[in-house]
Amino acid sequence: MHTFLRRAFFAAALCTSLPAFTADIAGVHFDDKASLSGSEISLNGAGLRTRFMLKVYAIGLYLPKRAGSMDAIAATSGPKRIQIVTLRELTAEQFADALIEGLKKNHSDAEFIKLQARSDDFRNALLSLKSATGGTRISLEWIPGNGTRLSVGNEVRGKDIPGEDFYRALLRIWLGDKPVDSELKNALLGIN
Repeated sequence: MHTFLRRAFFAAALCTSLPAFTADIAGVHFDDKASLSGSEISLNGAGLRTRFMLKVYAIGLYLPKRAGSMDAIAATSGPKRIQIVTLRELTAEQFADALIEGLKKNHSDAEFIKLQARSDDFRNALLSLKSATGGTRISLEWIPGNGTRLSVGNEVRGKDIPGEDFYRALLRIWLGDKPVDSELKNALLGIN
């Protein structure tokens, strides 16, 4: 009888679905699910980027399945999205420079040289924004078969940048060994 009860509890636990993970960060709502390239992706985690005690942006990470480390994310195939919502006005140059600095910080000189031409294309696409007022939605998406896509609102900026290694390089800005903020890294990985 005791074995029967353990099996029944185990079966019930397997059938119970986990609650949807949604997040509200500094007044920005991140849905638990999104659609990208014909696939469903789920919010892995979300957090707040601050600098000198100022709220800069809210950010959410969407993946095909939950992952708790950069290695697990890199091993996951399928579309991925970094969703950023600015919380104050930023110039395109400020935003682009901060992202490129994050790339350089998380890669050796030799690694960054391999990314240089693509990071220049990415920077130029960002610079076309001129500025981003508070509430601007910026998406950095990995689209299998196409590349890394930058969208502002619903408008694609620049051309898709080839190579999943470039998207993984962008992820390292927030999830690498030298992230912009270690608390933010934990929040995006769902570690709290």
